[in-house]
Amino acid sequence: MEWGSLFTLSLSLVTILNIILAAIVVFIERRDIGSTWAWLMVLFFIPVVGFLFYIFFGRQLKQRNFYNLTAEERMYLQSAIDEQLMNVDYQGGLTAKYADLLKMNLLSSNAIISSDNEIEIFNDGREKFNSLFEDIRNATQEINVQYYIIQPDELGTRLRDELTLKAKEGVQVRVLYDEIGSKRISRSFFKELIEYGGKVEVFFPSLFRLINFRINNRNHRKLCIIDGEIAYIGGFNVGDEYLGLDKKMGYWRDTHFRIKGGSVDQIQGRFFLDWNKAANRSEKHPEQLPFRTERHTGESVVQIISSGPNSQTEHLKNMYLKLIGSAKKSIYIQTPYFVPDASFMDACKIALMSGVDVRIMIPNKPDHMFVYSATLAHAGELLPYGVKILQYEKGFMHAKTIVVDQEIASVGTANIDTRSFRLNFEVNALVCDEVIAGQLHDLFLEDSTECSELTLERYEVRPKLAKFKEAVARLLSPIL
Repeated sequence: MEWGSLFTLSLSLVTILNIILAAIVVFIERRDIGSTWAWLMVLFFIPVVGFLFYIFFGRQLKQRNFYNLTAEERMYLQSAIDEQLMNVDYQGGLTAKYADLLKMNLLSSNAIISSDNEIEIFNDGREKFNSLFEDIRNATQEINVQYYIIQPDELGTRLRDELTLKAKEGVQVRVLYDEIGSKRISRSFFKELIEYGGKVEVFFPSLFRLINFRINNRNHRKLCIIDGEIAYIGGFNVGDEYLGLDKKMGYWRDTHFRIKGGSVDQIQGRFFLDWNKAANRSEKHPEQLPFRTERHTGESVVQIISSGPNSQTEHLKNMYLKLIGSAKKSIYIQTPYFVPDASFMDACKIALMSGVDVRIMIPNKPDHMFVYSATLAHAGELLPYGVKILQYEKGFMHAKTIVVDQEIASVGTANIDTRSFRLNFEVNALVCDEVIAGQLHDLFLEDSTECSELTLERYEVRPKLAKFKEAVARLLSPIL
């Protein structure tokens, strides 16, 4: 066969393959319109490379019973949800005020409400990990650890060694990490822990540590549960940079909760769902664990809301939209990435035009330049509406928080971007408590002293190259 004929045949095959993939994207995979068009552009303008990108980054997960819950487990959960749906209106206080939001989370994300929680806020890595290690050392029954990133550096080694010591004492230790986020480690890093009975699993492991067809669906959750009594949830991963030891990133500003109370059961349940999926087994859920004896007298109302690519609904985005829509006075947001879709942007614009004080704090020291350009593009779009954009100068802003009217707040792992809303496995704690919301509000104001303001005047005179980068990044933002 002549080279010309071979080339024509190859081109025809690529064209047919692109048409088939395009049909899958448009007609079979029910994607967001923006994401659909972005993928069509990739497939048709970069034929061969676009196909490979789709295989690794574009395929969607199955959504029906992703975690393989039994009929009995589903019935148990549904009965708890039904009971709370009937009673949430009569709780009084902030619970009644935000009953429609709590109901939405119950119905969409199975987010059970608990009202006896004690919460401690950490915004500094050293303080958070000192507290975590102290709780680990005091553990007597079980320690469950889940992080998107565990680095094999000083902090990661210290965590491993603390867990190994507890495994030697007979405490059940489980460690779950994400393959892509924790690419610098392997199971061999935990060799001694495993030898003493600890269990280690990887979420969506790679084939021969080289090929990962789920590279675009990352388990971004950060959870630690000790003895079923104490839980940690928030933005800190495990690595020296989270202690501010990375010279490039500087001080690491993040937010994490330490919780005692009924919501610990929900956090533990979240861990076990991911653990059983990764381990391909079924271990006991928190309501079956025999050693939970302590009861709490805290007053914080908490829901644990999870979302992921296995969900038909973008639970966390909907929670954010409902929060923004409920605001009467103020909305304070901290996020390292601000790349929302049109619905989120519209919600912010409506709030601004309604006279709500909307402030968004982003880093001025980016870790991903392309995403940073998209962040500036979206932030710039809100400036004419009166938003206050604050750029954190002290180091890297990694906190994922939203505080509304100093009454209700969310802290967790979800960023304000398409990746967190649709592609990653995420989890946030929603707190109805004026004390906790007030503390987060005050932390925001304290952080504001370390910020410069991106005004409309500053934004409009940015260099032409910056404008070009923003235009390209904005165009591809649905698949970032």
